[in-house]
Amino acid sequence: MSIEVVNVSTWYGDVVAVNDVTMSLGAGVTGLLGPNGAGKTTLLHMMAGFLPPSKGEITVSGQPAWRNPDVYRHLGLVTEKEAVHGFLTGAEFVLASAKLHRLADPKRAAEKALNLVELGDPRNRRISTYSKGMRQRVRLAAALVHEPSVLLLDEPFNGLDPRQRMQMMDLLHRMGDEGRVVLFSSHILEEVEQVSGTVQVMVSGRLAASGDFRTIRRLMTNRPHVFSVNTSDDRRLAQVLIGAPWVRGVEVEPAGLVVQAADYGAFTRALPGIVRREGLRLHRLRPADESLESVFSYLVGAS
Repeated sequence: MSIEVVNVSTWYGDVVAVNDVTMSLGAGVTGLLGPNGAGKTTLLHMMAGFLPPSKGEITVSGQPAWRNPDVYRHLGLVTEKEAVHGFLTGAEFVLASAKLHRLADPKRAAEKALNLVELGDPRNRRISTYSKGMRQRVRLAAALVHEPSVLLLDEPFNGLDPRQRMQMMDLLHRMGDEGRVVLFSSHILEEVEQVSGTVQVMVSGRLAASGDFRTIRRLMTNRPHVFSVNTSDDRRLAQVLIGAPWVRGVEVEPAGLVVQAADYGAFTRALPGIVRREGLRLHRLRPADESLESVFSYLVGAS
């Protein structure tokens, strides 16, 4: 199984949600990383056949995703927005999904899916009594009930406690190792790092970077970094830093120094020694540009 996205764009009036994205997804776990509003959900919905591309083509194992109900025999989707009936028990909800798929033994399939997500006694309680994490798991069970070879998950770790997050990560790993195509979206770098081997980075509707996690991490680490620094003598430190090869610029402000480092590692390793040698006292050292938006904006420029 595979998903092929070829020159896909979609727009709503004058707003471009996805802009000329091309990617190929095979067996294993892939993380779709990007800040909120990057177009991740729109892309997932097009892969699932919920939305048509305005331009380009999306295929699931060679078959078009749009207007092709047969795709759902092999595809499971867990949306970010919850769409569950609170008056049903977890077991009833998953059983209903099994029946919609017209499985030969829906009760057995529902039981297997519930066990897979480790939803024990709560399966017989109404979903309206569930925590956020439990609702996530019962929705995942409904998506897995027909044992799809392609699984799409939109922000699947939202609302999970640490133990549930580890269970979810382990489950995604196992499904990837089984040869399934697993794609999940996230705006949190650490989630993607712990789960996926391949990363697709989206920013403002564009595919900004693509590759294994080490490649993406290297791009992020090698970008220029801005630090806020405050010492007992900021002007003295500025005079020393301005000549360093791993510093691009230094500004002296009332609150301290704003240092643009060309090399993140070299700057953070050298600064403690400089402070000691100059007899200064370091009061503050804080990255000033560590938001996801700033990181991803750099990747757009580097791509």
